[in-house]
Formats: sequence, C-alpha cells, structure tokens
Amino acid sequence: MAKTPPTKSHGRLSISASLQPRDLMVDRPRLKGAWCAKVITLFPDAFPGVLGASLTGKALQDGLWRLEPIDLRPFGEGKHRNVDDTPAGGGAGMVLRADVVGKALDKAAQGTPDRTKWPVIYLSPRGKPFTQSMAQSWSQAEGLTMICGRFEGVDQRVLDEYQVEEVSLGDFVLTGGEIAAQAMIDATVRLLPNVLGNAASTEEESFSNGLLEHPQYTRPATWKGRNIPDVLMSGHHGEIAKWRKEQSEKLTKERRPDLTGKDADDA
Repeated sequence: MAKTPPTKSHGRLSISASLQPRDLMVDRPRLKGAWCAKVITLFPDAFPGVLGASLTGKALQDGLWRLEPIDLRPFGEGKHRNVDDTPAGGGAGMVLRADVVGKALDKAAQGTPDRTKWPVIYLSPRGKPFTQSMAQSWSQAEGLTMICGRFEGVDQRVLDEYQVEEVSLGDFVLTGGEIAAQAMIDATVRLLPNVLGNAASTEEESFSNGLLEHPQYTRPATWKGRNIPDVLMSGHHGEIAKWRKEQSEKLTKERRPDLTGKDADDA
C-alpha cells in the first residue's frame, strides 16, 4: 500500500507544534528580576539573531536580560494550525486571526505585572515612531511583549481587546516585525545597567539630549592629509566639551531640524 505523502505548510517549511515557547536561553544563567523581552512570532528561529552578538549577546549569556521567543504557530486552528485568514470585506493578502494572537498574548502574559511595568507592543508601520526616549522608558520596565506581524497585519479586535500599543521603526514597510523587534530590543537592552559597562557613553550619544552626536576621531592623528581637530588634542576638557556641544548643535540643525523645532535655514 502506497504511503500518503506528508502534508506541508508554507512550502518546504515543516512545522513542529508545541504549546511551549522556544526558549533560547538553555543552560544560561537567569538573574532574578532580569529584564525580559517576549516576542510573539511565526519565526522564533530568527532570534536571538544579531541580539546574540557583541555586548547584547554577552549580556544575554550572562543573564543580564532574557529573551523568550513565543512561536505563534502552535496556537493556530485546525489540523494545519492556521494562524491567518482572508481580510473581511475582501482584498489582497491574509490577516493574522484575533483568536490565535489572543491565545499567544495570554501565554505571554503569564507571570508578568501590569502594563505600567510591562508594555505590550505591536510592531506596525502605522504606529507611533520609535524614539530613544521610548527605549529609555522600556528599559525601566520589567520587560515587554512584542507582536511581530506578518502578511497584511493583525485583526484589529485583538489589538483593541488587549490594548496593544502600536510602534513603528520608520516610514517604510517590512515583510514582518522580526527585524524591527530586534532593532528596538537592541536599543533598549543597551540602556540596561552593566550591559555597556560605561554609563557615560549612553548619555553622550545621539538623541540622548535631543541632539545628534558630535563627530568622533581616534588615532592616527593624521590620515590621508586629514587631521584630528586641534581642540581634541589640547587636553583642555572645558574647550573640548564646548566644541562637542557646538558640533552637535550644528549637525542637528543641518541634518535633523525637526529635533530642534527649527528649519535648517533658521541658523
């Protein structure tokens, strides 16, 4: 008797259903109270991605923060664990179902405090723009939950029911929220205590004081006929601070006048 070929979902991708979130922190320390990012996604294997590299990766391994990707597929309906359906009213593409996303949100909410200490975010191009001050606010919470959209988005009812905040990485559209999630988590995690190891570096960088960061230089003192500005070699800390502030203000006025509320021509 001929064998029935196995069913497939989404081309060659095989789906192994489990109601347990895939935890990439196996055999890694978990410090009590460590900041945590829970990410609801159809592609849990995309994490930690770049978050597992450099200082954020070391902090992850050291248990200074935690990452919990939650696979959306096991919450799907029917034999094939369907997570989406056609848009009500017609139109192209598919929409993630409210009941499916709702179950994933319920799972993510287990053991978390109220929204003032644990924001719930949907990564959406129609959301409010992500900013440095938002990253600072998130870093002071106990953690956050992110929903990575796919296809044409998420059923509005689940966003309304769970009072999900929509946040955008920028004025462009990605195929899903995973890249945006990693960018926002990176911006937040680097602000956590002991992740960078030098608190001053986060205080002086772009957007921390409403200005773009001043130009940076290092050795050699001369490169291809270009010299490091004399003031930076003077050892006069007061003059160096003054020069850096002036450069920050100049760059901000030229490149991001929206940050100062002035037009570039208002110099």
